Amino acid sequence: MKYRNILAGAMAFALAAAAAGCSNNNDTSEPSSVPETTAATEPETTTAVETTEAATEEVTEEERTQPEPVEASDPNAVTFDDGDFSFVTVISDDEQAAVGELSVEEVMGNKMLKFTDDNSVPLEGKVQKLSINAAQLVGLENLPKVRKIEFDLYAEATADNFVNEDGENVNAPGWIGGGGGTVTSRDEKWYDFDEFSGGEYDFPLSGAVHGEFKFLLADSGVCWSEDMTAANFLIMRWGLSNEADLYLDNIIFYDEDGNSIPIVNEPIEVPEGEEVPEEAPEEAPVEETSAEQ
Repeated sequence: MKYRNILAGAMAFALAAAAAGCSNNNDTSEPSSVPETTAATEPETTTAVETTEAATEEVTEEERTQPEPVEASDPNAVTFDDGDFSFVTVISDDEQAAVGELSVEEVMGNKMLKFTDDNSVPLEGKVQKLSINAAQLVGLENLPKVRKIEFDLYAEATADNFVNEDGENVNAPGWIGGGGGTVTSRDEKWYDFDEFSGGEYDFPLSGAVHGEFKFLLADSGVCWSEDMTAANFLIMRWGLSNEADLYLDNIIFYDEDGNSIPIVNEPIEVPEGEEVPEEAPEEAPVEETSAEQ
C-alpha cells in the first residue's frame, strides 16, 4: 500500500513537470531570438540602400561631366590645328550681325576657331555669322564635286543671362541653332541649307553641335561650279539666349559618293568685278532649293 502511494506521487510529480514545460514553450511574452536576428540584419539593409543611392549619384555626376571637344577622324577635315583661319571671315554688315574677332584657341587639348563676340550688338535678334571660303579650301577643280558639308559648332557662355527650366539664371549658352546658305552656279541664286540645332547645356561651354549642309538639288545645277572663284558658304547662329562666343571645328566636304574631298587651302585671286554675295538677299530664295531630292 505504501509502495502504491509512492508510485502515485511520482506520477503526479512527472505530470506537473510536463505541464510546466508545455506552458513555458507557449509563452510568447518571453524574448526570443527573432528580434535579435532582425536587429542584426537592419544595418546591412540600410547599408545596401545607401550604397545603391551613392552609386546612382556617382553615375549622375559622371553623366554631367563637361563634354570634351570632338576629335576629327577624317584625314580631310579642317581642324585649325595649324592655326590658319585665312579662309574665314566675320560678316557684320547689318545691324543684327554680331561683331567680334577671330582666333585659334586650344580648348581641352583641341584647337578650334573662336569667334569672340564683343557683345556690342543687343542679344535679342542677334546673329553670329561666319563666311567660309570653299574655293580656297577645296580648290576650283573640286568645287563642282561638293554635295555635303559637315562641321562642329560650340558656344561658350560669357554671362548668366540664360534662364533654365527652374527659372534660374545660369552661365550656360542654352539652345544652339541656326542655318546657312550660299550662292550656286545656277543664275547665282541664293541657296538655303537645312537648319541645325542642339540642346541646352549645364556648363559654360557646350558640347559639339553637328551641322550638316547639303546641296539637295545638285542634279538640277544647284551647286558650285569650277569658275566660281569666290565660292563660299555662310554659317549663322541665331536664337541666342545668352551672351556667348562661338567655336568652329572639323569642317569636311563630301562628294556624291560620300567620300571626303581633300583640302588644298590655296588662296584664289578673285577677278575684279566678281563677287559672291555673303548673305541671303532681300528677296525670297528659289522655292525648290529647300525641297528634298
